[in-house]
Amino acid sequence: QEQLVESGGGLVQPGGSLRLSCVASGFTFSHYVMSWSRQAPGKERELVAVIGSAGRGANYGDSVKGRFTISRDNTKNTLYLQMNSLKPEDTAVYYCNARLSYLDYWGQGTQVTVSS
Repeated sequence: QEQLVESGGGLVQPGGSLRLSCVASGFTFSHYVMSWSRQAPGKERELVAVIGSAGRGANYGDSVKGRFTISRDNTKNTLYLQMNSLKPEDTAVYYCNARLSYLDYWGQGTQVTVSS
């Protein structure tokens, strides 16, 4: 059974940092392109960052460039998102995604709230 489990969300003050993790199981993690997306209340899901299967070729949404860093550890089947200089507009549920051709898996999401 393919599974993605996110963790690391929570409440943080503006300017603070969080590190999200996503642990994969049930499929060959190292073969998949991985990404983080987010969805705020009343808004469409937005792609935050994507990384190639070997850990190269990271790309970011304009709203997070220079503040967020996506990485992966294929030996641990884990995807990460380091989020720095957080802003209230970063508040959303963050989802992990794995994609390979027509195969497409999503995690259940982790809530990130940026507020003073």
